[in-house]
Amino acid sequence: MTIHVGNAPCSWGTLEFGSTQADRTVYASMLDELVESGYTGSELGDWGFMPTQADSLAPVFRSRGLTLTGAFVGVNLRDRSAHAQGIETAVRTATLLARTADLLGSDVRPFLVLADDNGSDSVRTRNAGRIVPEMGLRQDEWQIFAQGAHDIARAVREQAGLRTVFHFHCAGFVETPAEIDHLMALTDPALLGLVFDTGHYAFGAGGCQGILPALDRLADRIEYIHFKDYHPGIGAAVRAQEMDYFQAVGAGVFCELGQGCVDFPAVLAWLRARNYRGFITVEQDVLPGMGAPKESAARNRAYLRSIGL
Repeated sequence: MTIHVGNAPCSWGTLEFGSTQADRTVYASMLDELVESGYTGSELGDWGFMPTQADSLAPVFRSRGLTLTGAFVGVNLRDRSAHAQGIETAVRTATLLARTADLLGSDVRPFLVLADDNGSDSVRTRNAGRIVPEMGLRQDEWQIFAQGAHDIARAVREQAGLRTVFHFHCAGFVETPAEIDHLMALTDPALLGLVFDTGHYAFGAGGCQGILPALDRLADRIEYIHFKDYHPGIGAAVRAQEMDYFQAVGAGVFCELGQGCVDFPAVLAWLRARNYRGFITVEQDVLPGMGAPKESAARNRAYLRSIGL
């Protein structure tokens, strides 16, 4: 299996937070635009954005020649009382993914992409991109967080047969390089992998210079990757003006590929040197109604072709 390129509903403004049924792009139009822009896979998006029964969802993907690559599930992992509901939501989502992939006859197994309940904590949301240790989890909260991730990943494996990968994310409690490293140290690689998001790493680290060292450091945990760019000039303005996470996204901190500081040719070379297979998912997080998603998706795909992907 070679490297394929997908995209995700968040590039069309359908985020795990901040979008409503009223302001969403219709999923059929979004997938049509995704295909027209040159992508061959898509993530699921929020529960209910696309059909939630496999016998309805599979034809949506089959008719467009698309692979279902994964689904994002946010859980308030630092709150033990939220874990049971998190397991239920993750298993329900993973079961849909697995059954749909089976109906499609796909040789790509989708991932359950687990994250914190991003954007729900006011301090983390207000200070995204400039987190200091005092804003982090206490030692007991880290243990609860890691146990919740373990329990969800175990349930997804046992009940749906899929791998769970954790998505570090700005405005959540695993954002900075130190926080990512700490969660990986607390969790079992047999249960939990990592999705490496280039843009969120750069935003959380305050720049792109640490991406390649981080890939090396986390290589044994990385199972999936999101290609997202980060604009350092806008990032500097975000810090100077003390914008919150949503204001930063609205300002365009996650710019089109090749317009920021992420060295995608180097990242691609790193992936190829390690025989990465499956999908790279392009994400350009935008708020609902922001920009021209189809045109941006097409330019992002053209950029990747220009670097040999």
